Amino acid sequence: MAEVEATNQTLLVVGGGMSGITAALEAAEAGYDVILIEKNPYLGGRVTQLYQYFPKLCPPNCGLEINFRRMKLNPRIRFFTLAEVEKISGEEGNYNVTVKLNPRFITEKCTCCGKCSDVCDTEIDNPFNFGMDKIKAVYLPHEFAFPMRYVMDPSIVGTDEAKKCKDACKYDAIDLDMKATTFDLNVGAIVWACGWTPYDASKIEYYGFGRYKNVITNMMMERLASPNGPTAGKILRPSDGKEVKNVAFIQCAGSRDQNYLPYCSGVCCLASMKQSTYLRDQYPDCNITIFFIDIRALDRLEDFYTKVKEDEKVTFIKSKIASITEDEATGDLLLEGENTNTGERIQMTFDMVVLATGMVPNSLDLESAPSVSKDEYGFMTLDPNNTGIYGAGCVKRPTDVASSVQDATGAALRAIQSVTRR
Repeated sequence: MAEVEATNQTLLVVGGGMSGITAALEAAEAGYDVILIEKNPYLGGRVTQLYQYFPKLCPPNCGLEINFRRMKLNPRIRFFTLAEVEKISGEEGNYNVTVKLNPRFITEKCTCCGKCSDVCDTEIDNPFNFGMDKIKAVYLPHEFAFPMRYVMDPSIVGTDEAKKCKDACKYDAIDLDMKATTFDLNVGAIVWACGWTPYDASKIEYYGFGRYKNVITNMMMERLASPNGPTAGKILRPSDGKEVKNVAFIQCAGSRDQNYLPYCSGVCCLASMKQSTYLRDQYPDCNITIFFIDIRALDRLEDFYTKVKEDEKVTFIKSKIASITEDEATGDLLLEGENTNTGERIQMTFDMVVLATGMVPNSLDLESAPSVSKDEYGFMTLDPNNTGIYGAGCVKRPTDVASSVQDATGAALRAIQSVTRR
């Protein structure tokens, strides 16, 4: 691929989630050229996987649609999906960056007719739904994907099936000879907005995630509740597809624990309370128990906590659950621990357990990159003596969508200051 035109007045935004999109738009609308890169085949990040988000409990697609429209109308933004930073060198005002573009095998000619997927027999785990269902090996990442274009999984490239898919496309939009390419950039400042990864719950062995199908994470619950999720929005037990009647949420699953994730992610309590409303809306008779260490619901969000707590079907128990075991015959889950308020031993059985896992920052860790300031947990910090590369959103601290948008606006301003003072 030919070198993408950029100058040291150009800003690079790494990460196409809500923080990255916001930073790119704010800078571009202020008159600066921006290049946005995203490793996934679509923009939108974690927000696209949510069913609802605070503070309005609305679906994320309404806000994303507005931002995507702004991007389409702004000629100062160029974006690349399936793209990753390989190298960064230089200093504020003069960064040399190498970007790797991974092959999509589907070109801009794609009209999303779906004919290629129709003839494809191979199925793969659906990464968008955390492997809770299968998709064809030629697929649209999700129904609101931007760009709205199919992707071919590399596993079938070079096979007769890939050729069959290519033959089915009457628009000649499949290129089986696509290769990974790189291009170089010279930019003045970088906004690192790569978001977060859910903590790997399988590391918490005593909770059985990965062994017991009915132990899921909070992000998996978002997908179960979503109309475009693996169960079309119906919250069902993964093991047998049954409706749930008794669900437990375990807060701080691995968090605030020196053996796993030593810090609090701040938003997990509210996420579980939000998800309790999903269950109550679908199943009026469902009993919900939330096991917590402390409840974090600050400022105006305390009213939401009060509302959930007043629901007679929702019980809050102060406890650190010690273990989960499964009844192999029924798939039910036995939780054991101690009620730390009363000292009583807990032995309770549930249909399904939701682990509120924490947020791990995807901070800048390239060996070739200039050093950036981080705290003891790996979150990027703002150092007035180390400028030019700025974190935005959840790479700086665990936070909600609204706060990430505000922080990204600040990161865009700092990046603009970097290129204007040089």
